[in-house]
Amino acid sequence: MLKKKLAFNTRNICYLCTMQVTAKELSNFLDGTLEGDPNVIVTKPSKIEEAEIGSICFLSNAKYESYIYTTKASVLLVSRDFQPTQALSPTLIRVDDVYASIAALLEKFGVTENVAQGISDQAFVHPEATIGNDVTIGLFTVVEQGAVIGDQSTIHPQVFVGKNVKIGKNVTLYPGVKIYQDCIIGDNCIFHANVIIGGDGFGFAPLVDGTYKKLAQIGNVIIEKNVEIGANSVVDRATMGSTIIRSGAKLDNLIMIAHNVEVGENTVIAAQAGVAGSTKIGKNCMIGGQAGFVGHITIADGVKVQAQSGINASIKQENISVYGSPSLPYNDYLRSYALFKRLPDMSKKIKELERKLKELEKE
Repeated sequence: MLKKKLAFNTRNICYLCTMQVTAKELSNFLDGTLEGDPNVIVTKPSKIEEAEIGSICFLSNAKYESYIYTTKASVLLVSRDFQPTQALSPTLIRVDDVYASIAALLEKFGVTENVAQGISDQAFVHPEATIGNDVTIGLFTVVEQGAVIGDQSTIHPQVFVGKNVKIGKNVTLYPGVKIYQDCIIGDNCIFHANVIIGGDGFGFAPLVDGTYKKLAQIGNVIIEKNVEIGANSVVDRATMGSTIIRSGAKLDNLIMIAHNVEVGENTVIAAQAGVAGSTKIGKNCMIGGQAGFVGHITIADGVKVQAQSGINASIKQENISVYGSPSLPYNDYLRSYALFKRLPDMSKKIKELERKLKELEKE
C-alpha cells in the first residue's frame, strides 16, 4: 500500500451549531406549524433556561415549562398538542417530535471542524493493510498487518487498529480508540475517545491452591452498522465466538460490555451500565445509567430499565418497565417503595401496639 501524504485540503465534521435563518424557514424545514412572527431571525440554539434574543430552544420535558413564560428566546419548539397556561412571547413552531426536530436542526446547521485529509507521515500503516478511498489517518496512529479501513473513514490521532481488523465505510474513531485483532466494525460507526474494543473477557478458572488460571479468549467483537459508543467504554472479546453489538445501538460513556454479550438493534444504554458475560439484550431496549445485568440471562425486546436497577434474572415479557435491585415491574416497585420508606414509622407503631397489648394481658 502506498502511503498518502497528509493533505492540506480538509474534511468537514459537524461540531457545534450556528445559523442565520427565519422562523418561517425553520418551520418549513421541520414541517412544523408556525404561531407568531414568521420573520424573526434565529442565530443559535440555547438551553431554555439560558436563552437570549435570537435563540431557538425547545420544550420536551414538562418540568421545564415554567421557563418558557419568562424566556428571552425568539423561537420555541414544542409538540403539536402542547397547550400553554400563560401568554408566551417567543414564536412557536409546533412539530410532531421535538427531539427529532432538534436532531435535524443540529445536523443541518452544524459548524464544521476541519480535519486534515490523508495519512499523516507520523502514522504507521503496515504495508499489508488495506486503506480505502478518502481515508484520514492522524498522527501517531498504528494500523497493523491485514487491517482493512473502508472509504471515507476518519481515524484521529493515537488510535490503534490491530491485526486483521475490518472497519467499514464512513467510520469515525476519535483519539485513543483501541481495536484489538480480528474485530469487525460496520459502516457509519462512531467511537469516542479511549473506547476499547476486543480486550480480553474476564475469564479465570479457580485452582485447588486458591489461585486462578487465565482462560484464553479466542473470539472477537462484531459491531454492526450505525453504532455509536461513548468515551471510555469497553466491549470485551468473546471467549469463543463473538460479542455482538447490533445495528443502530447507542452506548453512552463508561459502559462495560463483557464477553459473549449481545446487544440488540437500536438499544440504548446510558452511562456506567454494566452487562456481565453471555447476557443477551433484545432490540429497542432502553437502559438507564448505572444499571447492572448478571451473566447468562436474556432480556426481551423493548424492555425499559430504570437507572441503578439490578437485573438478576431473565425478562421474558416484551416492552415491560422494571426498577430496583433486584428489579421489579416498575409500578410494583413504586408501590413497594412507598411502603418501604414508611417502615421506621410502622415499626414504632407496632412496638407501641405490642406494649399496649401486654398491658391489656396483665389486666
